[in-house]
Amino acid sequence: MPRILIVDDDLELGEMLVRYLEAEGFSARICETVSQGEEAALGGGYDLLILDLNFPRGNGLEALASIRSTSQLPVIILTGRCEQVDRIVGLEMGADDYVLKPFDPRELLARVRSVLRRVTTAEASPKRKPEIAVLGDVEVDRAGRRVTRAGEAIRLTQTEYALLDLLVSAKGDVVEREELSLEALGRETTPFDRSLDVHMSNLRKKLGFLDGHQEPLIGSVRGVGYYIRYKLGDNGDSPPNAARESDS
Repeated sequence: MPRILIVDDDLELGEMLVRYLEAEGFSARICETVSQGEEAALGGGYDLLILDLNFPRGNGLEALASIRSTSQLPVIILTGRCEQVDRIVGLEMGADDYVLKPFDPRELLARVRSVLRRVTTAEASPKRKPEIAVLGDVEVDRAGRRVTRAGEAIRLTQTEYALLDLLVSAKGDVVEREELSLEALGRETTPFDRSLDVHMSNLRKKLGFLDGHQEPLIGSVRGVGYYIRYKLGDNGDSPPNAARESDS
């Protein structure tokens, strides 16, 4: 039974979510303060965190940063409809998804199931044969789901790794935004949802530039999608992206 931690100072809302999630087959607990929630999240024992960002005392973004510094626990943040900056910052700091308040519990349930499905699929997938994708000085161990640059580990969220894996699988071809959103975020793209772009921006920053080149390792075709750049000889592939438009 998946275990959900809810951190929200709105006790009435939190208790409603606990009842709703438990009726849907989850185990749920609510913490009313940021400090209690952060301690519970870092203590382990949960499969997903639902975190409100606004508290009269304490800061949800600071708690998210603290959690992300040591834990890959999936996080869905709750924000008000007018708080676009907060939700973008939350995604930049490593949240996997967000839901706008006020919300339909069914929408939150769908986001919870989508995030957990990605984690479960990754953990339950058959063991791959050893496969190392070499991208300049970045190596992606697809069997072990590990990413390194010059031997140093790069910490990615579940969503960031899912995006990277899709790009690596495409071997330099452009992966369209719709496919990336469906496969990595679990939903179709919408005109005003910047989640995909924020996650991809985070991933591009973490991976940096192609070794010996001035281009980002992940290139983009504006309004279409993203792709991985290769050096000549990496993985036996010629660089297929030399003339491709980029918004780097």
